[in-house]
Amino acid sequence: MPVGANDLAYSIVLGAALGVGICLLVSLAPRWGAPSLARRIAPYIRDVTDPRGLPSGPVPGAHDVALLWREFQQRLARAGGGSESTARRLRQAGWTMDAATFRGRQLGWAIGGVAVGGFAVVVLVLLGRGAPALGLLPPLLAVAAVAACDGWLSHSARIRVDRIEEELPTVLEFLALCLSAGEGILDSVRRVSDIGAGELTSELRAAVVAVGTGSSLPEALGTLSRRLDIASVSRSVDQLIAAIDRGAPLAQVLHAQALDAREEAKRGLIERAGRKEIYMLVPLVFLILPLSVLFAVFPGIFMLRLGIG
Repeated sequence: MPVGANDLAYSIVLGAALGVGICLLVSLAPRWGAPSLARRIAPYIRDVTDPRGLPSGPVPGAHDVALLWREFQQRLARAGGGSESTARRLRQAGWTMDAATFRGRQLGWAIGGVAVGGFAVVVLVLLGRGAPALGLLPPLLAVAAVAACDGWLSHSARIRVDRIEEELPTVLEFLALCLSAGEGILDSVRRVSDIGAGELTSELRAAVVAVGTGSSLPEALGTLSRRLDIASVSRSVDQLIAAIDRGAPLAQVLHAQALDAREEAKRGLIERAGRKEIYMLVPLVFLILPLSVLFAVFPGIFMLRLGIG
């Protein structure tokens, strides 16, 4: 490896260490470490700020790194597109962030991937194993980090949706039992949300809190349905709201909804079992069957080569 490559690797390592040290020193300076005036008075003027206490618009003269980072996240989310799908997956996963914050997290993961790739390239160059193709390692790791962050969100949303769909029949039956015992619909929802410990009961708990702060029960349940955006939950909530508005017997409606939810869960289980059977054929066809054929044919071929038989 030529000397120039080693010098370049050493300069990258020393420059990165110097940059990190300078950033740490700057972060400890009073000008950057202390909260700005806008940040200190924001919690007392919530009518012109968002719920987090940050100003809703640009504040002239505010040297707040958090506000600048938030604005950059919003621009990145608008440039990246797909905010509706990302927001829906965030709600389904139960993550307390918006699409802009998630895009900022993806950017952080990409920067981390570039840093890890650059560190690996520097180490390989210092060990004398450098190659021109190593220049593709940092961008590839950045793309992989962004894809991994998005995949983790999709996985979390899918897992939570499956858990909610599994809890739905039990929650509906419990609500029907409470209604059959003589309780009202709001008291039944409150009892289920207090006793239960699952994902769906936590959403019902938020609906009960919304009712306690002035919303009506149908409005709170409709908000829950729109937030989760799950077909089975939306169907059950829509029929429950319709029964409340029309004065239909709620216990019978909930029993029917629980039965439908269990039948749908049974169909989903049968479909997953069918897919698993197909997946189980992969090792059988590509691993076990070729080995069986090899064990059966190889002795005959060996005997023919020896001229026996």
